[in-house]
Amino acid sequence: MKKHNLQLASLSVLSAILMSLPFLVPHLGFFSLFGLVPLLCMERIASINGIKKVWMWHYGTFVLWNALTTFWVCNATVAGGIFAILANSLQMSLVFGLFRFSKKYLKGALPYIFLAVTWIAWERAYYGAQISWPWLVLGNSFAGSPSCVQWYEYTGTLGGSLWIWAANLGLFGIMTALSDGSWNAYNKPAKFSAIAGYAVILAGPLILSEIIYMKYEETDDPLAVTIVQPNIDPYSKFEFLSQQQQNVILLDQMKEALKSGYKNDTTGKPLLVVAPETFTSDIITNDFNESRTYRRFVAFLKDYPNTNLLFGASSHEFIYGTKAPSYTARKYSDGIWVESHNSAMITDGTGRGDIYHKTKLVVGAEMTPYPALFCKIDNMLGGVMGRDIGQKNITLLHCRSYNADGSVKRSIPVGTAVCYESVYGEYCTGYIKAGAEALTIITNDAWWGDTPGYRQHLRYASLRAIETRRDIARCGNTGISAIIDQRGDILKKSGWWKQDIIKGDINLNSKMTFFVLEGDITGKICTFMFLLLFLAVIVRVFVPEKR
Repeated sequence: MKKHNLQLASLSVLSAILMSLPFLVPHLGFFSLFGLVPLLCMERIASINGIKKVWMWHYGTFVLWNALTTFWVCNATVAGGIFAILANSLQMSLVFGLFRFSKKYLKGALPYIFLAVTWIAWERAYYGAQISWPWLVLGNSFAGSPSCVQWYEYTGTLGGSLWIWAANLGLFGIMTALSDGSWNAYNKPAKFSAIAGYAVILAGPLILSEIIYMKYEETDDPLAVTIVQPNIDPYSKFEFLSQQQQNVILLDQMKEALKSGYKNDTTGKPLLVVAPETFTSDIITNDFNESRTYRRFVAFLKDYPNTNLLFGASSHEFIYGTKAPSYTARKYSDGIWVESHNSAMITDGTGRGDIYHKTKLVVGAEMTPYPALFCKIDNMLGGVMGRDIGQKNITLLHCRSYNADGSVKRSIPVGTAVCYESVYGEYCTGYIKAGAEALTIITNDAWWGDTPGYRQHLRYASLRAIETRRDIARCGNTGISAIIDQRGDILKKSGWWKQDIIKGDINLNSKMTFFVLEGDITGKICTFMFLLLFLAVIVRVFVPEKR
């Protein structure tokens, strides 16, 4: 028994390490193509030897994998970080446990097919859940290797999850045949077919990606951008800096960046300046001009015609009434309630403004899930959870230039993912469907410190660029800010934890990819297959197979 326990422990740890490496080190995505094999071997050894409580081993594998890759969440919230690790691991373990249960009723390769489609169906469902943490979706393993997954423009990230499962199960199948002696019973054509099939699974997507990468031509329709990284520590900025002082820091950087002047090109395109998430907290959605920060920005931009400033804001809407207008509203004073948002805004010297409210909100820190229940509990606890609310439909921000008479000369629609939203691939296609010709991401990753978190978040932006074939201007408060092209390559990037300015162009594009048009086909098909196989398992449970 001790020998078996040592084997199970070794295989569990090995699998967790192999699956963590792609998320921790760029260009190591290929480890995920065989990283689940030790876990499958562990399960096989346990099943053959009749070992009990196998759930402890696979749950331990997932806990270690989650801890190694997302431990940095604890830098922002210890309780939230521990909960995210344990809860996410539990869901992975439940999927694996369902696979082990299916082996009692499904024969041959069917349980392993069931495992793959169940996992991907869970990943798809997880994207849409109110309590959602899809950071470790398997397809994200290749975020640091965008040249390997150019076909994500067709399948999205879950296509990568399917590839990973197919590669792992193919290798595991060959290893199993070799270990139990069934390989010797195969004739030469069967052996050749098995090896050739595995080789196609392994190399086919890489070859296809390389072909797409080499043939893809970036659209040549540049929009000038300036990304301003103010590097303000979010843990202490309100203790040592007033909002006015923070405004001075940002405006001084902008003045430095714009001192050489800017002239419209022949197409009349404006200049887009991008500042980070939650830069200010004094935006009132009922009237932007009530904000001193907003008025200061507009006054500054009057000296720079056709320059647009896109920035993040913690915004508030005041609602008048005797009763709370919603579960999420907080009481401001007698007869006045306030609703909060994490917003992206754009303005220019004319004083006009567009606003978009972040919809994919971080549970606990920003939003209270299932507010009808948990807001009541939160009220009893003194209001410790975030109450931000998003908007129902995606809207765009517009970067504009003007004629001499003040009429709009050019208006360029831009989609803005606020921080965590950039993890959600199918959600981000909504910006493109709404007409976005480029994407921006504004974020504040400083909460996590100098850990793998902000680097992982940056790399995920490359996947959004591939899926949508849109250039991305990414601004982080403390880094890393970047310009990313339509192939997912990072063209320019800033340093970490330093004031910085990036100047360059992003190319506009109005074409839509297959993934944008059709959505997550991989996830939909796997969900359908999961339902069919799960139904087959249920039937076998109640209608035993005849002997």
